[in-house]
Amino acid sequence: MNEDNQQRYGFVNFAETWNGRMAMMGILIGLATEVITGQSILRQIGIG
Repeated sequence: MNEDNQQRYGFVNFAETWNGRMAMMGILIGLATEVITGQSILRQIGIG
């Protein structure tokens, strides 16, 4: 099957790979923000 014709939505490797990448970036950005500000993520958004 040609890669251009593959399904890009649902539970497919393409979508799961990008989902994992975005999750890793979110965690990294969250940790960096905590280090820079000295406050937890929950406190920064007003929950904690």
